[in-house]
Amino acid sequence: MNTILITGCSSGFGLETARYFLDRDWRVIATMRTPRDGLLPPSDRLHVLPLDVTDAESIRRAVDAAGPIDALVNNAGIGLLSALEGTSTDTARELFETNTIGTIAMTSAVLPQMRERGAGVIVNVTSSVTLKPLPLLSVYRASKVAVNAFTESLVPEVEPFGIRVRLVLPGRAPDTSFGDNARERMAAGFPEAYGEMAQGLFAGWQTETESTRTVDVAEAVWRAATDPSCPLRLAAGADAVTWMREAA
Repeated sequence: MNTILITGCSSGFGLETARYFLDRDWRVIATMRTPRDGLLPPSDRLHVLPLDVTDAESIRRAVDAAGPIDALVNNAGIGLLSALEGTSTDTARELFETNTIGTIAMTSAVLPQMRERGAGVIVNVTSSVTLKPLPLLSVYRASKVAVNAFTESLVPEVEPFGIRVRLVLPGRAPDTSFGDNARERMAAGFPEAYGEMAQGLFAGWQTETESTRTVDVAEAVWRAATDPSCPLRLAAGADAVTWMREAA
């Protein structure tokens, strides 16, 4: 039985991906900062563990408790919509600590066991905004572009040991709390001078007909984990597919 460890399973993409793999008879290690009952259906193949990807000891405990891991999904992340003028360096560090360093730390923690077994898959969930510059997303986008670059260079580094590395790029997902959380963080110190720009960005999103469903991301992660022939970058969601086509 294959085992997958997924970070950030309390909601959204991580939660849906955990359900998706459970339904397909995988052993699922669903991790989140504060585990809660009832998020996932009871199963003897499900193990919910506490994990903070910014804490080295928390990572060590979770990886040790998980046992042999066939696939790692680095999904945990935080969003931010803000003008750079209203973004403190502490906030920027928080984004990079979770989105970028957290991904690197989790990957580093599982690589030794995968290398020793000569097999494994690492799937890094980033964002379709890495394909297209947008205002008010500079720091968030930078944290995700860094993961893309990290992943691209990791591919030839670990391929000789039988380890595959893939990227999943979701689009805008209105059925998750990610956007709302990002806007809440924006409100904390958003400069009034950029208010019209923000309203225009939000209005554009509301009129878009294409978006990403959580199941789109779960399906992309499934392909990345199970199909050795799939490309390095997988767009997840109709809008992400469009953006990837335009960026090609």
